Amino acid sequence: MQRTRWAILGPGQIGGFFARALPRSTHGVLQAVGSTDPDRARAFADEYGAPVAGTYADVLARDDVDAVYIATVHTTHAELSVAALESGKAVLCEKPVSPSLSETTRVLAAAAATGRPFVEAYKYRFGPFAGAFDDVIRSRRIGGMRALTASFGFAAGSREGRLFDPAVAGGAILDVGGYPMSLVVAVAAAAGIDLDELHIGEADGVVGAVDETARARVVAGTFVADVRASIVEDLPRIVTLEGGLGTITSGDLWGSRLESGRTFGVRTESRAEIVTVSTLDPFAAEADAVSAAIADGRSEAPQMPWAQSVATARLLADWRASLRP
Repeated sequence: MQRTRWAILGPGQIGGFFARALPRSTHGVLQAVGSTDPDRARAFADEYGAPVAGTYADVLARDDVDAVYIATVHTTHAELSVAALESGKAVLCEKPVSPSLSETTRVLAAAAATGRPFVEAYKYRFGPFAGAFDDVIRSRRIGGMRALTASFGFAAGSREGRLFDPAVAGGAILDVGGYPMSLVVAVAAAAGIDLDELHIGEADGVVGAVDETARARVVAGTFVADVRASIVEDLPRIVTLEGGLGTITSGDLWGSRLESGRTFGVRTESRAEIVTVSTLDPFAAEADAVSAAIADGRSEAPQMPWAQSVATARLLADWRASLRP
């Protein structure tokens, strides 16, 4: 497999994590940095050793860039993704693809039309942990799925910046709510539940300029998932999945920006065990998933299929809409 020459669009904090992770990927190398501010792009490129820096258009026009990592604010993801795909680049886009379902489907339509890989970057879905977790569900060791409880929340402190800015789609649901909601979708997919059946049964939260905290119940037949998100409160990181024959529990599922999850427990009537897997840098794993898709001529990565991106986008949009006055 040839090396993948990456460009980062959006030289901010998350872009920095990706730049630091690329040397730990198997095939990725940082080639270019793009920004609305060329001077900022140049400073970031110098810091992380990229030979090229410029505007978004400058970077996307280059033949020596194979893939782009989009690390900008939510409201710019769709436009940059489509522009990158139509420029012949593979795309790894920070979650969410877009604040709206229609824009998400537009991006995926562009990926289908160009034949270039597009991958949504839910980092916890990349690596051995997610594979082992899904395998337990598919094996039906804990029986059919009954209930899932998952949350992701932190106390931001200051109410300034993008998290609290409605103009750039700030708020808890789009910033961190996508983690538990995408897990609902992944669990349903592994259990063979029709993703179109998933729907918001009820929701509430605290809404100021943006949704600061939010809770939703997602339902599909007899499967019920309770999810919570917050940008003003630390929430429990323990995920519990209940099946007809047992449970899966983990306080390690989301991992961190530096390391993927390591352990989860599986308990049935006859047995209790701790499943332990190897860890890796999740940003490097995302990069390698895109490189593999390029090498194999695929437009999707199995870790985050388009059908799951669409289902997650629909549920997030419905969740947000349910909290509006």
